[in-house]
Amino acid sequence: MTNPIPLHSRHRTVLPDWLALYYDRPIELTHGEGRHVWDADGNRYLDFFGGILTTMTAHALPEVTKAVAEQAGRIIHSSTLYLNRPMIELAERVAALSGIPDARVFFTTSGTEANDTALLLATTYRRSNQILAMRNSYHGRSFSTVSITGNRGWSPTSLSPLQTYYVHGAVRSRGPFAGLDDSAFTAAAVADLEDVLGQARGGAAALIAEPIQGVGGFTSPPDGLYGAFREILDRHGILWISDEVQTGWGRTGDHFWGWQAHAQNGPPDILTFAKGIGNGMSIGGVVARAEVMNCLDSNSISTFGGSPVTMAAGLANLAYLLDHDLQGNARRVGGLLLERLRAIAAHVPAVREVRGRGLMAGVELTVPGTDQADPQAAAAVLEAARAGGLLLGKGGGHNTSVLRVAPPLSLTVAEAEEGAGILEQALRSIQ
Repeated sequence: MTNPIPLHSRHRTVLPDWLALYYDRPIELTHGEGRHVWDADGNRYLDFFGGILTTMTAHALPEVTKAVAEQAGRIIHSSTLYLNRPMIELAERVAALSGIPDARVFFTTSGTEANDTALLLATTYRRSNQILAMRNSYHGRSFSTVSITGNRGWSPTSLSPLQTYYVHGAVRSRGPFAGLDDSAFTAAAVADLEDVLGQARGGAAALIAEPIQGVGGFTSPPDGLYGAFREILDRHGILWISDEVQTGWGRTGDHFWGWQAHAQNGPPDILTFAKGIGNGMSIGGVVARAEVMNCLDSNSISTFGGSPVTMAAGLANLAYLLDHDLQGNARRVGGLLLERLRAIAAHVPAVREVRGRGLMAGVELTVPGTDQADPQAAAAVLEAARAGGLLLGKGGGHNTSVLRVAPPLSLTVAEAEEGAGILEQALRSIQ
């Protein structure tokens, strides 16, 4: 018998108040196909957020659902205490793609857990609890990752197992360096990093950075900034952790990993990933050179990391992504979508900036004529887009309100145009 109490009321009764829901009337998504999803009322939406950049290839991708069903029919779980063929095969592929020499891979169940593991590795390897992080950053919701998150809207406590120093440079168009050209901006951020290191007591363990900040509103530094940082970090023996939870797997179009836009001094020491690789299944992980990965001297296993079912999904999803050149599609279709969004923004005073790369676009909204964030406008656009049949995301850091656009990487040109048209009407509705 169906429970007569509305699902939203049941949600509020048994789940935490801080568990956010989109929309004034939250929707229940019941199924999806390709780039579309349907709600419990039968409404169809073009999905431009993909479960927070997680449905990377397509909803209900036959290759992935078949792999999951076949593996589940054999064995669902074993843990890392037993040899696991799908886990080893996916680790081999990820290690080869990572660009990190002599790479080792450890699988987790989320990006939060992946970053938590990276922090454990770095602090153990360096024998230091000091971490460098970027302002406006987001790295997860565990006790250690919220403590290095530079976005106060997502960091509920000042308590921390780590001593964190925040560095300038991840936000190109705001802050004290915004008026500089790219070269001067990079030089100023490098000088700030050196100044921070001069004030830190002892040697920092690592710098953790998102090549493009996700929750922070899809903002990024000039290409090459983290490579320039790398020169300073290497001088001090400090590790570089590239948080690729949202930028990995070709989403930026130009590169397979976000760090490759900053590669002039080599790959990161540690790379973290999650979200898109599972296409909705719970997969996260860490890649590190063997010397760093093997520094732990205590026993460790993972009960659910590397599950045979999720690994089968990851293998099928990655194969589809590579076989169909979805990175190239993200570059081509994403480039067209960004051009279209910028053309729309030119006629909407509330849009301060359209930024991004590939199929990772941010539309920043402000009170017209100012740099003041306008969260009410962002919420209104989100609602209007939904009414028009388009699902978007939200984000932003200090005094910013950003619409996040990140559809599956198989998005077609026609769908990009359709979504841009709906978003244009939603933006015009707030004028």
